[in-house]
Amino acid sequence: MANTSVFTGADGSIALSAPQGAEGEQAQGVLSAYELLAVGRVQNVRVEVHSDVRPFHEIGQRYATQLRPGNVTIKGTIGRAYINGAMLKLLLGEAADSRPAGSWTQPAFNITLLLGNPAVPGVRNTITLYDCKIDGWVYDVPEDDFVLESVKFQALYLSVQDEG
Repeated sequence: MANTSVFTGADGSIALSAPQGAEGEQAQGVLSAYELLAVGRVQNVRVEVHSDVRPFHEIGQRYATQLRPGNVTIKGTIGRAYINGAMLKLLLGEAADSRPAGSWTQPAFNITLLLGNPAVPGVRNTITLYDCKIDGWVYDVPEDDFVLESVKFQALYLSVQDEG
């Protein structure tokens, strides 16, 4: 059955988890140290999925005769009002504490976005982004507004689950 509920940002929550492997172990250290399994005080969460669809045009035809699927890119942003070093450490790993001697492992983690309206129990929408890496971090200190950090991330793949 298709989910036809309407959600707002107040119905959402974000959880982080660590995948297996060296990159996941780096992320698990940060998630445990900052108790970051449930991410709080976020706003403007955005997930974008792009598929490079390539049209094939035959000579003498104005319209494409075939659309071919290409590469899929998953990326997004999260704005966060709870400022500490957690997101920056998820970007830089051990390089956030000091300059490492050489190459280092960048943490990878999973992001689970859950939407569920308490007034409609049993109806949920869950998107899980796997093997995410942060590729941009911004620290914004405005004169008359809340201090926010914003991260840009990319994911290897995702899954979608609708309940209800």
